[in-house]
Amino acid sequence: MTKFLADTAFVVLTLLVVVALVWTVTYPSLSDPRNIKYVLWKNGLYALNLDTATGTMIGDASRERLVVGKTRAQLQKKFGYLTNLTGASSYLKACYQHSAWENRDVLFIRNSSWMVIFNGDQATDLLLCKGC
Repeated sequence: MTKFLADTAFVVLTLLVVVALVWTVTYPSLSDPRNIKYVLWKNGLYALNLDTATGTMIGDASRERLVVGKTRAQLQKKFGYLTNLTGASSYLKACYQHSAWENRDVLFIRNSSWMVIFNGDQATDLLLCKGC
């Protein structure tokens, strides 16, 4: 019985290593949201560079799940820091001022172009500011 468990554990670990290696070779780019490091970071299992993560979010179809419904404290824990309007670039300020979300409570994820709209302490929307 012990030999059977040891053999089973060996086979399972071998399969996990093979899957991880194939995944890493298939999606090597850190800017690809299917990259294993990004997927692990999204699930709280890897400490990815947070600026890299915000860049990779552009191609992530499920990026809203990372933000919408979260509190400011949860977002700060996930992304390190949030930037308010006074700390944002003049470009991001202009995007905000000429948007449908003007006069709403917003923060930007780190120094990125990701604008998070809040209702109270809870994030209600995520927008990428570009082409304003």
